[in-house]
Amino acid sequence: MIKKIAIIGGGNLGTAIADGLLKSKFCRPADITITKRNIATLKNLKEKGVNITLDNCEAVSKSELVILAVKPYQVSDVINLFKKELTSKHVLVSVVTGVLIAEMAETIQKKMPIFRAMPNTAIAIRESITCLSFANASAGQINYVKKLFSALGKVAMIDEKLMEAATVLGACGTAYAMRYIRANIQGGIEIGFDAATASLIAAQTVKGAAELLLQKGTHPEQEIDKVTTPKGCTIAGLNEMEHWGFSSSLIKGISVSYQKIAKN
Repeated sequence: MIKKIAIIGGGNLGTAIADGLLKSKFCRPADITITKRNIATLKNLKEKGVNITLDNCEAVSKSELVILAVKPYQVSDVINLFKKELTSKHVLVSVVTGVLIAEMAETIQKKMPIFRAMPNTAIAIRESITCLSFANASAGQINYVKKLFSALGKVAMIDEKLMEAATVLGACGTAYAMRYIRANIQGGIEIGFDAATASLIAAQTVKGAAELLLQKGTHPEQEIDKVTTPKGCTIAGLNEMEHWGFSSSLIKGISVSYQKIAKN
């Protein structure tokens, strides 16, 4: 069953979700309503047939699935504005970092299905990894929300207590991967490639490596073994990187990022 979807907050993430849903044909443009104070910036979505409004209450009242995509400090105020419009037909999905399901439930003061979703910036090209947790949701509602975010990439169901860790591994992880690719490009230039060619080779190699794991379900070491011949250049390079702390520095960086987000 196709639900009417309200996206509260037409910023980068909210518009990326709307674009992804349209490109995947998950729903019709007319089934989506997106809100923003400055609706002029949503002209592109309006031209595609998406409903545009600055009235959050109107958007919620005409929807069944509400995706909350505002700033963390805005959550309480925004929910208070539209909570009277929430009924038994509604499902709330928050893509806001750091706001607990219990905190939203306390503001709403109604027992209803609430999801937290943690996508990453690749949602703009429907290649996100989105981690989901929920409370008070039926099997059908869980399946629908999973299906929605599966249209925008991969989905992992996790316990809410792991949501901060998911932010580090899945969202911050995009930056870590980009830093590796940048270093790979710099190394490629040093050994003779122009920047554009080095960038193409580095990015496609990482994409291909990731697809091997996703499609074959293998462990990284299995794939590493296939390209590390005895006395070869690959193992020589890997050993040199490990000597300078490649794996340990990445693990430490993930740990430090988690400590930072957990404290905040």
